[in-house]
Amino acid sequence: MKKSIIKIITAGIIGLASYSCSDDFTDLTPKGSASYETFWSNEQDATEAVNSMYRYLPDDFGRGYFWYINASDDMITGRVKAGPDNIKNFNPSGDESYMNSLYPNGYSVIRRANEVLMNVPEIDMDENIKNRLLGEAYFMRAFYYFWLAHTYGDNGPNGGIPIVTEENVTQEAGTFTRPESVIENYQQIIADLENAADLLPLFTDMESENYGRPHKDAAYAYMAKTYLYWAQYDSSKYADVITACDAVTNSGSGRALIDTGNPDRDFRTLHSAESNWASEYIWSVNSSVTNNAGSILPGCMLENKGWGSYNGWGYYQPTESLYQEFEEGDPRREVTILKYGDEFEYFGETRHFQSENSLSGFQFNKYMVEYGFSNPVGSYINTNGDFPSTTYNVPLMRYAEVLLMKSEALIMLGNNGDAPLNQVRDRAGLPPVSGATMEDLKHERRVELAGEFANRHFDLVRWGDAREVYSQPLYGRIHTDRSDPFSDYTLEVVWPARNFDPSYMNVWPIPNTVIQSSGITPNTGW
Repeated sequence: MKKSIIKIITAGIIGLASYSCSDDFTDLTPKGSASYETFWSNEQDATEAVNSMYRYLPDDFGRGYFWYINASDDMITGRVKAGPDNIKNFNPSGDESYMNSLYPNGYSVIRRANEVLMNVPEIDMDENIKNRLLGEAYFMRAFYYFWLAHTYGDNGPNGGIPIVTEENVTQEAGTFTRPESVIENYQQIIADLENAADLLPLFTDMESENYGRPHKDAAYAYMAKTYLYWAQYDSSKYADVITACDAVTNSGSGRALIDTGNPDRDFRTLHSAESNWASEYIWSVNSSVTNNAGSILPGCMLENKGWGSYNGWGYYQPTESLYQEFEEGDPRREVTILKYGDEFEYFGETRHFQSENSLSGFQFNKYMVEYGFSNPVGSYINTNGDFPSTTYNVPLMRYAEVLLMKSEALIMLGNNGDAPLNQVRDRAGLPPVSGATMEDLKHERRVELAGEFANRHFDLVRWGDAREVYSQPLYGRIHTDRSDPFSDYTLEVVWPARNFDPSYMNVWPIPNTVIQSSGITPNTGW
């Protein structure tokens, strides 16, 4: 199933070369050449154009946006890298090579979605397929705007980010301006997601060869998250969060947590390829061990050089504060984090964790299942160690997050948010909370979604907690003998306290190359 969609998308990317215009943000106008004009003629053309929209998912949601999430208190940069270190220390130049592609990549996808929305309605083809393809275009445009909007836009001095749709895509390059507020972006995102939800099928109605494409629940879930981010500026939007979360629950697709009553196994099984298409996974980066397709996040988190067996990169290492955030007896802690002496499977061998490279004494364990099999290369992990994806579809949105968004919205409206929060706790085998507060919600969100694209850093920003949290240093466990899994350790500062100024640091700088080529106003303060 996974290989089918990856082959389709790969073919679409190749086919894109025959018609696409420049990917530069400043060149959004479709070509007027004969080859472009004759491209939009049949169902195959439409499908190839839609497939091209997925081109940047593996890059943007491998490392990409995760470098911004890495700024949080949950992790440290595991290797000295000037660009990521600048991001971590809130001192970016705007030229960091790991991050400066995110903005233009996003607008490339938006342009491709606009071309689909402009041209596909006129193609004579099966109406059901046409509706699905148009729904995918609305979803992907909204999805990328969602990430661009909260990363670079605000309701303060900077405003939103340029809104480019099929209505103004032919506007002259360099004339796009920023709206007064990011709220205008959120309004556009919601409109697109509503259109997507109307056009897309339920996951349970999809043919297996289309697994990996967006569906109704993905649209509803990102409506909920868009409203949640919008609510930091307008508290009335919390009611819309609840409505959108309920739409996911009641869609008819059977969304539910993976919960068999065995907490130790359930959370481990959840974070493996075994659960790629399970009821909890709403939107993921479709991944593979061939064609360099999928998210490389698992390899980014793996021990640098993979204990001599595979090319792990050693980034994104958990902190002592994240480890201590888990309650005693919470099985999610061991699934999420490896500490010295912990037992795990690696290339068919039972090992006890130790690291010659970890700067914090920990490693994320969530993405490790596929490395545990005997001879996994080519079957469970990529044959190309320079593109360390696995068969596990890295999650971008899980049903657990939908439940926690609903709980947060209920609490913020002064209502009782216990029921959805306790569903998440019950799966972990933990006692229920009564009269849940925002502190309970913040705790649960942190431990349930640690090391995922749920975006701990932006949670701290929108809650107004970033300045206080980042004013504290980050600690790790420094072992006397890094080769000995059972060696003693001392707690030491592994990342110094940082000065976070919310007057301008709530958003990240727009890349200098974009500012120079497009003429849009940069974010203030950077």
